[in-house]
Order: sequence, then C-alpha cells, then structure tokens
Amino acid sequence: MTNAWQDIYLPESEALDLSSFKDMDYYAVKKFYLPIELMMENAGWALAIIVAASSNKKDHILIGAGNGNNGGGGLVAARRLAGWGYTVHLDLPVPITKPLPLQQLKRAVAFGALLQDMPEAEPDIWVDAYLGFSQYLPLSTSFTNRIKRANALDAKRIALDIPTGFTGKNSTLYFKANTVICLAAAKKILFDLDKNTEIFISDLGIPQEVYQRFHTPSPPFDTSPILRWSRFDQK
Repeated sequence: MTNAWQDIYLPESEALDLSSFKDMDYYAVKKFYLPIELMMENAGWALAIIVAASSNKKDHILIGAGNGNNGGGGLVAARRLAGWGYTVHLDLPVPITKPLPLQQLKRAVAFGALLQDMPEAEPDIWVDAYLGFSQYLPLSTSFTNRIKRANALDAKRIALDIPTGFTGKNSTLYFKANTVICLAAAKKILFDLDKNTEIFISDLGIPQEVYQRFHTPSPPFDTSPILRWSRFDQK
C-alpha cells in the first residue's frame, strides 16, 4: 500500500506538553462523550495504514502491545492488518487483562493475528504499542529486553505515540523508532527525537473546540486524517 502524504509544519511553540495533552484528552472524552473504544479504533486504524504503507504482504510484522489503551490501539492495528492479508505476530510482555484491550486481543486473534513465536529470526517491521504517553519509568525487564532487541535488529521500527522508554533529550534506553504516529495533536517531547525520525499526526475524532481551549492549532484533518508532520522549518 502506498500513500502520498499531506505535509504539515507545526513549530514547538504550538505543540503541547504531555500534561496538557492528558488534560485535553480527558476533557474531550468527558465533555463530548467520546468512547475510549472509538478513540482506540481511530488510533489503531491510523497505525495500520502507516504499517501497511511501510510493508508488503511478504513481510512479517511484529506488534508489541501492553495492557493499556495504547496496547489496545496496537491490537486494533493487528486486527486490521491481519484482515487485509498481512502476516501479524503479537508480542505481549504482560498479560492482557483490562476489558478493552482484552476485547481487542480476542478480535485480533479471531482475524488471524498470531500469538505463537515468530518462525523467522527477526521481523521486518517491529511496532511499539507497548505503553504510550502515560508510561512510567523505570521500565520492567520484560520491556527493556524487548527494546534492546528491537534496536539491535535491522527492522523498520514504528511507534504508536510516544516511543516506549522515551522521556525527552536525556533518554538512554528507549524504542528507537524510524516512524512515530503522534495521536491527535503535536507534542513537545517529540522535538527531542532524532531529526530524521518520520512523524505523523493522526485524527482521534476530537473537535476543534477542544484544540482552541488548549491553545493548540487543530490539524487540517478534514483534508487528510493522517498528516506527515514537519517539526522544523525548512526555510
């Protein structure tokens, strides 16, 4: 699958810190009755589109998912990709027990996502949907071991929202994504990633009023629900 991405430039001054984004996310859910499952579906759909655009049907795709909403988004992507005919393996460092991620896991497996170990020595694409923007450090060994292995492999690495282990410019051990799908709004922390990291912003279904309330521009999702974000002025 190929896409001609629409580019958008947003400077750091217009991005949100993580605390503000959490408040924005909570406000949108409460005021506009947005179901978490709907937002999870939107996030997973965008992730699946980006992964499909980065791969072909012969590739082995490994999607790592945790027991939270970000993991649920990864499992939505696994379901969609499996439904489109891609070979998808699931990596679950912790048991999936929360109701929404567990429901998404059941759906992904029903669609053909694989729980058994990969037959290949390494995946062609490794997706980080382990923790997301609410992650807490230090990470457990089950996560750090996976990050070390992923970073050592010659595989394309894609992260859903904030890469696991990444806390800013002084981060040491984190999932070194080639591509990041930033959810809903530009986030300041992503300016500390390597300048060559490709970043997209995807629509979660949050209305313009919420962006205005939190003093950040609403991306033009009406023209494209997935935008390629340029963090640095090219002039």
